[in-house]
Amino acid sequence: MVSSLKPKFVCDQMLGKLSKWLRLMGYDTLYFNSIDDSNLIRIACEEGRVLFTRDSALMRRRKIKSGEVQAVFIESDILDEQLKEVIEKFGLKKKTPSALCSLCSVSLVEIPKNIAKGKVPLYVFETQEKFSRCPACGRFYWSGTHWEKINLKLNKIFKN
Repeated sequence: MVSSLKPKFVCDQMLGKLSKWLRLMGYDTLYFNSIDDSNLIRIACEEGRVLFTRDSALMRRRKIKSGEVQAVFIESDILDEQLKEVIEKFGLKKKTPSALCSLCSVSLVEIPKNIAKGKVPLYVFETQEKFSRCPACGRFYWSGTHWEKINLKLNKIFKN
């Protein structure tokens, strides 16, 4: 069964935005752009992940109906409502900006500023001092104004 202290999630193809926002919140969340239901269920089972889906047929699969795989049918197709539903159901807490890659859920590694030179926009390189990088996909991260917008959205969701 899934630990309530540090839940791990996997989202089906219809929940890409939800998966990204859960990673931004610091929760280990997998998402595959193209994966069949059997593999999605297998991953959830093997890794002890809660499966989020908008597919009612997927909810009728044997491993889900038996409780072998914990799955949650996400009612809404509106991101803010999806986030509220997951936050309430699992008692998720608002965290400081994530140390996980927003694309692949791998822990970011802090890197020396000089490594980011030429890999991030010049203005960003000149105005930021701390950079991180995803060791899996190579994406660079920094605490820019986008984090202010992310935090505003999360503050709004957690207040309601």
